[in-house]
Amino acid sequence: VDALAVQPEGIYMDGTFGRGGHSRAILARLGTGGRLIAIDRDPDAVQVARAAFADEPRFEVHRGTFSMLERIAREANVSGQVNGVLLDVGVSSTQLDDPRRGFSFLQDGPLDMRMDPDSGEAASDWLARAPERDIAEVIFRYGEERFSRRIARALVAARALAPITSTLRLAELVSAAIPTRERNKHPATRTFQAIRIHINRELEELRACLEQCLRVLAPRGRLAVISFHSLEDRMVKRFMRDHARAAAPDPAAPWQVTGPAPLLHVVGKPKRPDADELQANPRARSAVLRVAERRA
Repeated sequence: VDALAVQPEGIYMDGTFGRGGHSRAILARLGTGGRLIAIDRDPDAVQVARAAFADEPRFEVHRGTFSMLERIAREANVSGQVNGVLLDVGVSSTQLDDPRRGFSFLQDGPLDMRMDPDSGEAASDWLARAPERDIAEVIFRYGEERFSRRIARALVAARALAPITSTLRLAELVSAAIPTRERNKHPATRTFQAIRIHINRELEELRACLEQCLRVLAPRGRLAVISFHSLEDRMVKRFMRDHARAAAPDPAAPWQVTGPAPLLHVVGKPKRPDADELQANPRARSAVLRVAERRA
């Protein structure tokens, strides 16, 4: 929230309301003329937001995905006027802690993994139909799991005997397929992460949203992105870097400007949690915050 440099009368968008921690902090810095527009694809989060901020005239919440950011901004008549966008990427602690949502490999529950349980395909349904090659590709690409082929082979063999419909069943199968162990890391971590990212199209949603932020932000508006996965962070880093660079000169006429001026300015260095935060919140261990500002 510090990185957003909140102006009391500014307009801000919280792309992942979750349970409202960031939204509350932004509202605490807004004046009476300020405005906060929150988004979340999870109907439970939207319900919490509407109940918690029912009497807050500066706040509104919309149910939607990252890729709907520009549409929501247009409908709110703030496109090109937003002073800050905050994106907290990935699964929320509330989703992770609820076994009914199917994100956790430590608690048994239905193998769902959808951030919006009313749309898309549950993880169990995808695992029931996906070819072994596709399963291996997803686990390798999104989980960076070197034993992806072994895991995919084991899952296909297991589903021939009985459907894989619970989180602990999936975790057991993955654990049995992996021959080595990483210290302080459950063997199913990478696979669960990969399937979740695939089911929710998280990287595609983030890519679309980042491009839309260029059009939604006002001059000197801030974009702050917290990511927890190397693929997400890499995408954010490249996006900010590419849009902060001037166009390369034409070798035949280096004195001429060959492209548009850069649209962003990278603000400071990436920030990571310090020791105190990690002690209070171990789940923050992989978090990276990157900030950029829309040029005037």
